[in-house]
Amino acid sequence: MSQEELKIEEIKDQPGKVVAADPNADLRLSYPAYAKINLSLEILGKRPDRFHNLISVMQTVSLADELHICPAPDLEFDCNLPELVNENNLVWRAACRLHDLLPKDGKKGVSVYLEKSIPVAAGLGGGSSDAATTLIALNEFWGLELSEEQLVEEAAKLGSDVPFFVRGGTALAEGRGEILTPLPSLRRSYVVLLYPEIELPANKTATLYRSLERNDFSTGFITQQLVTEIKAGRRPSQAFFHNTFELVAYERFPEMDTYRAAMVSAGADYVRVSGSGPTLYTFLEDKEEGREITKRLSEAGYLVYLAETVASRLE
Repeated sequence: MSQEELKIEEIKDQPGKVVAADPNADLRLSYPAYAKINLSLEILGKRPDRFHNLISVMQTVSLADELHICPAPDLEFDCNLPELVNENNLVWRAACRLHDLLPKDGKKGVSVYLEKSIPVAAGLGGGSSDAATTLIALNEFWGLELSEEQLVEEAAKLGSDVPFFVRGGTALAEGRGEILTPLPSLRRSYVVLLYPEIELPANKTATLYRSLERNDFSTGFITQQLVTEIKAGRRPSQAFFHNTFELVAYERFPEMDTYRAAMVSAGADYVRVSGSGPTLYTFLEDKEEGREITKRLSEAGYLVYLAETVASRLE
């Protein structure tokens, strides 16, 4: 995505094909697929199944991809980023999962077009959000009447972060990320997101997990303190924010420190890493302050967004 395109504001045999969806078709329905940030993310340890147990407070923010759907004779999928159009894309896999739930004598097609705005592999959960939004949209479009619990069950089959996006808002995630406890919505807050345009390995998240050592693991105490603050209705201080991946991300991608320094120079008191990075953010109460920080970074040529917190889909 170029700087000019920025908007600073608020596998089995599968049916169909993963091309030719028409973003301009009549009868199109559109759904936002919101990004997330991790207000806190602690890795508790490695599990026998080689995954890791974690505890995290996750929050949806208004930076979003857009999912467009309309009737079609078969399953069709396309995206404004052609490199994402393949059978491993989570949108395509989510569509196929729900298509399998349709009665065999009542199979219906759909044309799905994904318009990406969230940077790819950024630590913002874009792919997981796209998948969850696909489940929600097609559940409605095909009249499947799956409950939230059933959608979460389907989401968990697609990835550990996908269940969170079925509901969104503010939530405590545990286990691999699939065990969710909704939390009270935060008072509206603003988030400056800066995406470092650095070279990343294809398996960035797995690389960072492998970089973790035993002394990087923690008890989850910091995150539980943050949860206590949120449940009490207090605006959480960034002093409570913590991310196990910060140290290993800066060690693995030392160029990130230049971007962190730029955010501090632009006026950010705290700079945090979201997920496994490399996106950096600062969490603010005042929108005008966010606008000023965003403006300074944008004028300096950085890929930056100003977003605000988004409540659960159920509110």
